[in-house]
Amino acid sequence: MAFIKRKERSKERFSLLLLDLEEYYFEQHTVHHVTTISDKKRKIRGSLKICSKSIIFEPEEHVEPILKIPLRDCKKIEVIEEKDQNPFNESKPAGLSILCKQVYLIKECNVVAPYRVERLHRASCLDKLGDQTAMIAANLQSRLARTSFDKNCFQNVAEIPHMECEAEMVTPLVTNPGHVCITDQSLYFQPLNGYPEQVVRIELHRVKRIYKRRHGLRPLGLEVFCTENDFCSDIYLKFYQTSDRNDLYYYIATFLENHMAEHTAESYMLQWQRGHLSNYQYLMHLNNLADRSGNDLSQYPVFPWIIADYSSTELDMMNPTTFRDLSKPVGALNKERLERLLSRYRDMPEPRFMYGSHYSSPGYVLFYLVRVAPEHMLCLQNGRYDNADRMFNSIGETWKNCLEGATDFKELIPDFFGNDPSFLLNRQNLDLGKRQDGSSVQDVDLPPWAADASDFLQKSQKALESQYVSEHLHEWIDLVFGFKQRGSEAVAAQNVFHPLTYEGGIDCDSIEDPDQKIAMLTQILEFGQTPTQLFTTPHPQRITPRFQSISRTPSVNTPLNELSPVSTSEDSFEDLTEESRRLAWNNIAKLKLISSHKIHKEAVTGIAVTRSASSVFTTSQDSTLKMFSRESNGLQRSMSFSNMALSSCLMLPEDKAVVCSSWDNNVYFYSIPFGRRQDTLMGHDDAISKMCWRDNQLYTASWDSTVKVWQCDSADIANNKRCQFQLLAEFEHEAGVNTISLNPAGTLLVSGTKDGTASIWDTSSLAQLHQVHCHSGKIHDVAFSPDSRHILSVGEDSCLKVIDVQTGMMISSVQADEEQRCFCWDGNTVLSGGQSGHLQVLDLMSNKVITRIPGHSGAVTAMWMNEQCSTVITGGEDKQVIFWKLDC
Repeated sequence: MAFIKRKERSKERFSLLLLDLEEYYFEQHTVHHVTTISDKKRKIRGSLKICSKSIIFEPEEHVEPILKIPLRDCKKIEVIEEKDQNPFNESKPAGLSILCKQVYLIKECNVVAPYRVERLHRASCLDKLGDQTAMIAANLQSRLARTSFDKNCFQNVAEIPHMECEAEMVTPLVTNPGHVCITDQSLYFQPLNGYPEQVVRIELHRVKRIYKRRHGLRPLGLEVFCTENDFCSDIYLKFYQTSDRNDLYYYIATFLENHMAEHTAESYMLQWQRGHLSNYQYLMHLNNLADRSGNDLSQYPVFPWIIADYSSTELDMMNPTTFRDLSKPVGALNKERLERLLSRYRDMPEPRFMYGSHYSSPGYVLFYLVRVAPEHMLCLQNGRYDNADRMFNSIGETWKNCLEGATDFKELIPDFFGNDPSFLLNRQNLDLGKRQDGSSVQDVDLPPWAADASDFLQKSQKALESQYVSEHLHEWIDLVFGFKQRGSEAVAAQNVFHPLTYEGGIDCDSIEDPDQKIAMLTQILEFGQTPTQLFTTPHPQRITPRFQSISRTPSVNTPLNELSPVSTSEDSFEDLTEESRRLAWNNIAKLKLISSHKIHKEAVTGIAVTRSASSVFTTSQDSTLKMFSRESNGLQRSMSFSNMALSSCLMLPEDKAVVCSSWDNNVYFYSIPFGRRQDTLMGHDDAISKMCWRDNQLYTASWDSTVKVWQCDSADIANNKRCQFQLLAEFEHEAGVNTISLNPAGTLLVSGTKDGTASIWDTSSLAQLHQVHCHSGKIHDVAFSPDSRHILSVGEDSCLKVIDVQTGMMISSVQADEEQRCFCWDGNTVLSGGQSGHLQVLDLMSNKVITRIPGHSGAVTAMWMNEQCSTVITGGEDKQVIFWKLDC
C-alpha cells in the first residue's frame, strides 16, 4: 500500500488496530493476566493498553490470543488491593478484577493504572454520548495538564524552545495525544503513551513542505513533509486550538522562508499544462493542497475512474469509448439512474442533495485496501470483515456497480495507478469469507486485458497519461477540486452531495446539544469529505498536440482559440521588418479593444509577455504577480512575494523567469517552469521603482536616489539555480528615481527622477552624459526612440518632452490636456495612457492629438507593445488589464 504507513506486525501485531475510530490510546503497562484452568492458576505476561473506550491485553507470546475488553461491556471493575510490606501496613493497588462475560484478573499493575481504568469505566457507563465524550476529554486534558514536554529529549542541549502546546498525532490506526515542542532546530512530539516512539523528532532544515489541514472539517490539522516526491508525510498533528496550529505553522514557514519551495495550485497547474508534471503527479499535488492525506481515512487522496472497458481482451488507448466520461461525476454516468436521482432531488426539501453517499469515505478506501490493511477494516467493522459478496472481488464488477448501484458513486484511490499490486492480491492468506457461490475471497479478479496485477497497474498508468485523459482531465478537476464543486455550477453539473461533506456545510460549533454535536462529528468522519476547493474558475486544458487528438467532442470548457492552432503572424517574432512597424504606426489610431480583465485588487504597475505571447504577467500595488493565459483567456497563476506593492516586472530571455521589483526594496525572480519564487535580490535602501535587463545585466532604479547595475547570469536562472549577484555600478541622483529605460542597443540608459530631472548614462563607461531638468514634477515614464537619437518623457506636469541624446538639449515640449502616465512611441507618433484612462495618439511633428480611445475607468499606469507594434496591452488604476489590437 503506497500511502498508509504501517508498523511491522511483529512489533504491534493487531492490538492497537482493534481500537474504535477516534479512540484514544492513553498508556501501556507490563502486567500478568491470571487464568485458572482445572483449579490451576496460570500467569501470562504481556502488555496492558489502556484506551479511552477499551482495555487491551497483548501477550508477549504470540501464540496467546489478544484480549480486547470494551469498557461499556464491563459489568464491574474492581481494584485489587494488597497489604504493603511497610511499618504502616498500608494497602496498595495490585491489580484489576474485570467482570464481563467472564472474569479477567490483571495483576502486578502500575500503582495508578487500576484507578485510571475505573474512571474510564465510569465514563463508558454514562447514558449520553456527549457526557461520555466530555468525561473522556476531561480525563485527557487532566493528563496533559499534569505533564509537559520533557526537554531532556532535546537532541542538542543548545536548542532554544520557541513554543509548547498540546496536540494529537493522527494516523489511520491511532490518535495519540501528547505534547508538541518546537525549537530553533527541531519539531518534537512526545506522545503520552510512548507510541510509536518516546519522542518523534523532525529537524527543521529537512522540512520540504508544510500544509494546514482540515480535520473533521475544522481548521486544526498540520502535516509536515521532509521529501518532495513522497506523498506520505513525516507527521500529521491535530491541535486543540486553531491558534496553536497557526502559530506553529508560521514559525516553521518563517524559519524555512529561504529554503522551502512555494507550492500553490496555480504553480502546479502551470507545470502540468506545460508537461513538467505527469497527470498522476498533478493529481497527487492537488490532493495534497486540498487537505487529502494518507493519514486521514476520511480525506484519503481521490483519483478518477479512467477506464470504462473491463471486458475486452485488448485495451485500445486510441478509442475514446475505452475511457470514462470525465466531464461527469460517477453518479451522472448512467442516464437512467441519474433521472431517478434527479426526480428525488427535485422533490427533496432543503438542504437538497443528489447523492446520499460520497465518492470517497473511510469505508470505500478500506474496501479497496482490505488485503493490505485488514486491521483498518476490522477497526471500521467492529472486529469483523464485511460480507464476502460485498468485498472488493472484481474490478469489472466494482465498475459495474458504480454505474448501476443505487448508492454507489465511489471513485478510485492512487494505488490503482501506483507500482505496488499488493492491494489486489491476498498475499497474507487472509480468511475474508466465502461468497454465495461457495468460492472464497482471494485475489481481485482482473479484466481480460490484464495479464496479471502488475500488468493491470502498468496499463492503468498508461491510460491515466494517455492523450484522451490529458485532454479531458481538467473537466474532472472542475468537479472535484474546481468551480463545479459547489453552488449553481455543481447543480448544473449534477454534482451535488450531502451538506455534511462540504466545509461550512454544517456548522458543528453552533450545535449546542453535546450528543448531537458528537454524533454529527462522527458522521462527518465516517461519511466522507469533499476536498477543499482549489479553483473558482474553469480549469484550463492541458497543452497537447492537436493532430494527436482523439477526443469525442471538444470540451465544454475549451476556449475556441484552443480548437485550432493559436500561433498567428502577429504572435511570431521572426521576419520582422521596418516596413511592418511603419505600417502599424500609420494605423495606430485604429487600435480596438479586444478584451478586458479585472485580475488585480489595486492598480496595475507592470506588464511582461512571453515571446510566444501566450502568457501575460502583470504586477500590481496589491503585491501580487499574476499570470494570464491568452490561450484559455483566463487567469492561471497568482503569486505574492511580500505584503508590499510590486512596482514593475520584466521577462528574462528564453521565457524561463519573470523579475519583479517591489516597494519592500527587493527584486524577486519567479521561475515560470517551476511555478515558484526562485531568488531574491535585496538591492536598495528604499522602494525599487523600475528595472531593465540587457546581456546578463540587471538595472534597478530606486527611490533611494540610485540606479544600480547588477551582473547575474540568466543561464543560472533558466536552470533554476541560485544566482550570484555582483554589483557593477551605482548611479547617484539628487532625488528618488521613478523610472529608467535602455536604448535598443543597451549602450545608453536614461533615468527620470521625482524632481523632474532626466539623466543620460553611458552603460560602458558608467559615466553620466547629460542631466536635463525637463519637468516641474516627477517623471512618470521615459524611453529612447528606435534610432536612439531622442528621448521622450512624460511627467506630473502633463507635458511631453523630447530630448536630443547627443546634445542633451530639450528640443520639443507638448502640453497635453491631462497628465500622461505611460507611453510607447516610434520617434514620431506617441501612443500614451492618460490620467482619465483614455489612450491618446499624438503626432509629435505637428503637436496634434490624432485621436483619443476610451479604455480604462482610471489612470493608465502600464503599457506593453509587441515588436510588430500590432498588439498593445494596458493596465490601469481601475485594476483592469486590457488587450488591444490594430483593426486594419
